[in-house]
Amino acid sequence: MALLFAVSVLRKGINLKVIVIGAGAAGLMAAYHAAKNGNEVIILEKNEKSGKKIYITGKGRCNLTNTADITDIGKNILRGSKFMYSSLRSFTNEDVIAFFEDRGMHVKEERGGRAFPVSDKASDVIKALDSALKSLGVQIKYYSNVTAVNTLDGHFKSVTVNGKTEIEGDSVIITTGGLSYPSTGSTGDGYSFAKSLGHTVNATRPSLVPFETKESFVRDLSGLSLKNVSISLYKNNKKIYEEFGEMLFTHFGVSGPVILSASADVGDEVKDGNVTLFIDFKPAMSREELDARLLRDFEENKNKEFKNSLDKLLPRSIIPVMVELSKIDPEKKVCEIKKEERKKLLNLLKAFPLNITGLRGYNEAIITKGGINVKEIDPKTMESKKCKGVYFAGEVLDVDAYTGGFNLQIAWSTGAAAGRAQG
Repeated sequence: MALLFAVSVLRKGINLKVIVIGAGAAGLMAAYHAAKNGNEVIILEKNEKSGKKIYITGKGRCNLTNTADITDIGKNILRGSKFMYSSLRSFTNEDVIAFFEDRGMHVKEERGGRAFPVSDKASDVIKALDSALKSLGVQIKYYSNVTAVNTLDGHFKSVTVNGKTEIEGDSVIITTGGLSYPSTGSTGDGYSFAKSLGHTVNATRPSLVPFETKESFVRDLSGLSLKNVSISLYKNNKKIYEEFGEMLFTHFGVSGPVILSASADVGDEVKDGNVTLFIDFKPAMSREELDARLLRDFEENKNKEFKNSLDKLLPRSIIPVMVELSKIDPEKKVCEIKKEERKKLLNLLKAFPLNITGLRGYNEAIITKGGINVKEIDPKTMESKKCKGVYFAGEVLDVDAYTGGFNLQIAWSTGAAAGRAQG
């Protein structure tokens, strides 16, 4: 009996063998906290290096968290906010910043509370994590593709690597990411593992992703960034989304922060097309105020041709498109423009239409929406309710948020919770 008790204490206390699948944000943070508890930790990573997706986040700068109040962070989580309550408060955004600051990677705050390395280098985030893991003796085995998670009598037993090698352990933390940016190794492996263990995987789709449009003229506008505009989305004459912010024209459609956020909110309705996007170029002005502004501009430019009269009102690259859509003769003198024609221009300025045909794919999606049903996961420890000794963290879970560092905070917090639960 004494021997059995001693073995039980050993397995529940220190010196457990913890296997982490995936060396992304959640996996690296989980490994750190598991090792900090005195456990033997091994990370199995299919790629040649850790943190491949971290390297490309924030356009290579890594928006690692957001400085907002923890309650506001919760409000920016679209699905799974209640599930995240415990882990967000156990390992907060302040804890994340302190973690990196303590390792010599200083953090700065930018617009909207976005937090970045002072160096503007995502590689410094990886260096800090790798250094922390090295100091605790964590092993990272690269080119190690886990092909199966094996159980015995409802408990974790081992993993199979590269289809042949079996590695046993006391627990496994699955942090394989979703399906976004598959070139980084996110190919849905975690969903397959979860299904094999009896978990429900909710439908997935690309999220925080650009929109494709029907109009070919967007190619001529590619690279044009619009700040302080308002967008609204309509489906079947019903408004489904409205927001203010910054957007960008691309060769295939539209992107930028306000568009990416829209994809997270109403992407399910947009993905099949038949949605119209309207851009308000002057949201700070009412229609009456903008009409008065047009009258003043027209008076100042009354002897100019219409095509040369809009420089103070719009970016130069979009003027030819606006002129064509207004159906006003571009050679017409401004003083000859009729009231009805001016109203058409006014309508375009307040509701410039684009027909959305669908979403871009996983190759351009910042995150995956959907994933493992969090009702089947313990929110405090991230342990599976289906199989003892199996934990999930990060994007593999059905939890997602807006842009601004919130999704990486989800990864850090859930990873920390899973790691701390070891021992």
